[in-house]
Amino acid sequence: MKPAQPARKKHHSGKDKFRDASPSIPGLAARKTAARLLGAVIDTRTALDGMTDNEHGHPNYMALDMRDRALVRAMLGAALRHRMTIAALLAKRLEKPLPANATTLSHILHIAAAQILFLDVPDSAAVDLAVTHAKSDPRTRRFDKLVNAVLRALVRMRETELEPALAATDDAPQWFLTRLNQAYGKEQARAILAAHRFEPPIDLTVKSDPQGWAERLGGIVLPTGSVRLEKLTQAVPELPGFEEGEWWVQDAAAALPARLMGTFSGSRVADLCAAPGGKTAQLVLAGAQVTALDASQSRLKRLARNLERLHFQADIIHSDLLDFTPPDLFDAVLLDAPCSSTGTIRRHPDVAWTKTPDDIAKLASLQRRLLDKAFTLIRPGGIVLFSNCSLDPLEGEDLLTAFLDETPDAELDPIQPQEAPGIAPFITPQGTLRTTPAGLDMGSPTLSGLDGFYAARIRKRG
Repeated sequence: MKPAQPARKKHHSGKDKFRDASPSIPGLAARKTAARLLGAVIDTRTALDGMTDNEHGHPNYMALDMRDRALVRAMLGAALRHRMTIAALLAKRLEKPLPANATTLSHILHIAAAQILFLDVPDSAAVDLAVTHAKSDPRTRRFDKLVNAVLRALVRMRETELEPALAATDDAPQWFLTRLNQAYGKEQARAILAAHRFEPPIDLTVKSDPQGWAERLGGIVLPTGSVRLEKLTQAVPELPGFEEGEWWVQDAAAALPARLMGTFSGSRVADLCAAPGGKTAQLVLAGAQVTALDASQSRLKRLARNLERLHFQADIIHSDLLDFTPPDLFDAVLLDAPCSSTGTIRRHPDVAWTKTPDDIAKLASLQRRLLDKAFTLIRPGGIVLFSNCSLDPLEGEDLLTAFLDETPDAELDPIQPQEAPGIAPFITPQGTLRTTPAGLDMGSPTLSGLDGFYAARIRKRG
């Protein structure tokens, strides 16, 4: 069966603000910026989040108006989600491979191909602006005719060759594909990669009345209780209920760990890597006395703003977890540990291209140190809920096994299906939680799936 093709989307570009060799050509600055940022992701493994931040982003990105910034993000998303498919189709149009040092040319071609194949941008604009871009750069000027020929050929073959190319290609770097196959088997790995090709929906955690908010916002209620919006028709802060603090944005998978910590009325609970505060808010809503800890001062400011909007209160502490010594032990702690974030590739398609196996190993080592420390912060009989958004067993199942084997007073507290709505399909035989982007079938690729998450509940023997 052929995989479903992601829908082509309409984007409009505004007046060019990027002062370069062709300042009068609308849309050129956006294309140049997209190619430059793609190069930063692929060539230097720079994360997109920082470069496309609307307050502190890359200077070229910041020089664009908001519509062109949206176009840049759309082009980068399409180029990264379908990188191997685009590479395969471009290679068929080239008489010989590009020179090894022609990275700038490659990025120009990939951005233009992403528009032609996956975005509802006029073909002529995609081709002409790519040619103009190539001409304006001394490194690619001599390839302008090649750019024109290759992209026009891509336009002609799109209807006949795109679907077969999608079916035949795994849009992931080889190291990541290998690890997925080893962890989940080839069939499940292909399903995960297929989900990555679609932009994710927007999930909300609501204070109360999920069905009412789903109807009001034009969404659905998921089996796990989150409200899901397939797409946004306006900015999140403009949606009903945002300003009043009735809900917050939180992926359905990210909302599960806090729901597995038990009854909190009056309990002292710590969220140990708390920012930006979605899980902290859940713990407060559940009735806990919450301490929110994070090592990043700037992220804690964001957490404080989020809690203020939601009319929630927590004891906010700026500290590295490894240096944290509370005056009293906690009844429970939530450790949503820093990780490779490979479970969020659908939401952040640059992750597959910015992380490496070495990164995963280093992060797993850090997580183990953080888990060891977290376990010292709970009273006998207390629990640690350990979680992260990685798909890799090295950061999940393998880490847990080693921790339990090497920590005599720790025992697994198995998660039971009846503890939270909709979690039964995600509980492993061991009694832990494992979600993947291929889970939670809601009838269509754009409404289905959730982030890849791992969670385990550990109890300290009394």
